[in-house]
Amino acid sequence: MSSLKLVYLWLILAIFSFPVAFAQTASSPAPDPVLLKSLQQELDRAMTSLSKAEPAPYFISYSASDERAGVVMASNGALIANVDRHERSVDISVRVGSRQLDNTHGESRFNSITTAALPLDDKPDAISRVLWINTDHTYKNATQAFLEVKTNTKVRAEEDDPSPDFSVEKPQMHVGAAAAYPSFDQKQWQDRVRRYSAIFNKYPEIENSAVMLLVQDSTHYFVSSEGSKIEDSRPLIRVLAMGSTRAEDGMELARSETFDAPSFDKLASDQEMTAKIERIALDLQKLKKAPEVQPYSGPALLSGRAAAVFFHEVVGHRLEGQRQRGDDEGQTFTKMIGQPVLPKFLSVEDDPTLATLDGVELSGNYSYDDEGEKSQKVELISNGVLKQFLMSRMPVKGFDHSNGHGRAQDGMMPVGRQGNLIVRSSKSIPDSQLRQALINEVKRQRKPFGLYFEDIAGGFTLTTRNLPQAFQVMPLMVWKVYPDGRPDELVRGVDIIGTPLNVLNRIVLTGQKIAVFNGECGAESGSVPVSAAAPAMLFSEIEVQKVAKGHERPPVLPPPGFENKIASSTSPVQEAH
Repeated sequence: MSSLKLVYLWLILAIFSFPVAFAQTASSPAPDPVLLKSLQQELDRAMTSLSKAEPAPYFISYSASDERAGVVMASNGALIANVDRHERSVDISVRVGSRQLDNTHGESRFNSITTAALPLDDKPDAISRVLWINTDHTYKNATQAFLEVKTNTKVRAEEDDPSPDFSVEKPQMHVGAAAAYPSFDQKQWQDRVRRYSAIFNKYPEIENSAVMLLVQDSTHYFVSSEGSKIEDSRPLIRVLAMGSTRAEDGMELARSETFDAPSFDKLASDQEMTAKIERIALDLQKLKKAPEVQPYSGPALLSGRAAAVFFHEVVGHRLEGQRQRGDDEGQTFTKMIGQPVLPKFLSVEDDPTLATLDGVELSGNYSYDDEGEKSQKVELISNGVLKQFLMSRMPVKGFDHSNGHGRAQDGMMPVGRQGNLIVRSSKSIPDSQLRQALINEVKRQRKPFGLYFEDIAGGFTLTTRNLPQAFQVMPLMVWKVYPDGRPDELVRGVDIIGTPLNVLNRIVLTGQKIAVFNGECGAESGSVPVSAAAPAMLFSEIEVQKVAKGHERPPVLPPPGFENKIASSTSPVQEAH
C-alpha cells in the first residue's frame, strides 16, 4: 500500500514535539566537512577489520543527514509554535553473502539497516564511536539474517524472478559546498504568519485552522565501500495553510494549500498566498452547504492536479521496480514491457533532475538518490507503450541496473520510488473547451450529469496480490455538470475508485496546460517528497463511492464574536463553471 498526501501539518507538529530552545535568530554556520571525513575513515576501518570475519561483508555504506530546521506556526492570528532544531543521524547498511544472494533478500530486506543519532559537535572521536558500535550491531544482524535467507531459499519453491539482490554500479563522486541554513527576518515572518492565520477568523464555519512556515536545510552525506563519496544539500522553504470544518451530517471537510521553494526569493508572493488562503475559507463555506452525492459511474473531467494524483496512484506506483518481483506483489505491468498500457496519445516520464516545470517548483527534485546513485530522467511509457520501470539497486528480470530512483525516508531501506512524474499528451484541446467536451460525452451516454473534479486531497493504492488491485483518489472540490444548461453544482462526499487496467483506457482526450501537484508520498520505504504533473483529462467513465464520515455534529456553541450571526443558508451551491 502507498499513499499521497498534501497536508503535512500534523506530521510537522509531531517532528517538533520535543523540548527545544526558542531562538530569536535563525542564522547558523554551514555544516563542517569533518562529518564526511569521519564517515570515510570509519568505513575504511570497518571494511578492513571485518574482511577477516566469516562471513565477511561485501558492501557497507553510511548515509548521514545533517538537518537544521525552524518552524513558525500560528492559528487565529496568534503564534502557537516558534521552534529551531538541529539533528544528525546515520543509516548504516551492511551486506553479507554475495550480490546474487545476501541478507537483504525477500522478507529480510527492510530489516537490513540500522539508524543512529550522531553527535552535533564535529568531534571525530565521538562520531567514530557511534559508527563503530552500530556497525558492529548491524553486521551481527546481517549475518543472522543471511543464515535465515539461506535456510528459507533451500526449503521454499523456486522464485519466479531469480535476479540478484544488489546491482553493480559505478561509484559516484560529488562533494560540493554545504549550503548555509537559509537566513530570514524571523520577526517579519512571525507577523506574516500571524496575519495569514487571522484570515480564518472572519469565517465562523472554520473550526480548526493553522498556517506554518518551515525553513529547512538538509545536507546529505553518503560513503560506500565501493568508493562512492557524496555531499549534497537540499534546502526547503515551505508555507502550509489548512482549515477544516464539519457538515451538518458529521462529514469532516478540509482544505489546504502548500507553497514550496528552495529559497525565500523564489517563494510565492504575499498577494498570492493571501488570495489562496482566503480561497480555502471560501471553499469550506461552500462545501459545508453542498449536498452529498450518491455513488456514480459515468463521464468525468479531472483537472490537471487531480489527473496528476490519479497517475501517481494508478500508474506510477505500479511501475516501481520492487513491485515487479516477489510472490506477494500484484505485478500489474511486469509482463507488459513493449505492450500498450495507455491510450497511444499519452506518454509518462519521471524526471527528478527537474527543479521546476513551467515556473512551478517541484518537490520531487533531487541530485542523488538515497543509494548514492545520480538521478536520471526515465521514459516509462512512450505513446502508450510500456518501456521500463523505476529502479533502485535491487534488480528485476530484464533490468539489471539502477536508474537513480532508490529513495527512502531516514531509517528506511531504499526502494524504487517516484520523483517528478510527468504525463504528456499528443491528443489535446484548449482547456477552455474541456467542459463542453464533457457535456457532449454526457449527452452521448444519455447520463443526467457528469462530474468535474477540481481539486484533491490525495489518494492511495493497493499493489499486493492478497488485496484487490484497486486505487482510491480523494477529491475535495467536485462539481455536477448538467447537459441542460443548469449551473454546475458543488457536491461532496465521494472518492474516485477503480482498478488500473480497466480505467486507463477510458481516457478520451486531455487539455493542453500541465498542472503540478506537490506532496509527500508514503510507502514501504517511508515518506518522501514527490511531484506529479499532468494535463486535465476527460474520461468516458469513472466510478465514485461514498466516503466514510463521522457522526459528530458541528459545534452547538457559536464561535466568539458571532453569537448574533444568522445561520447560513443550507441550500446547494451552484455556479457557472
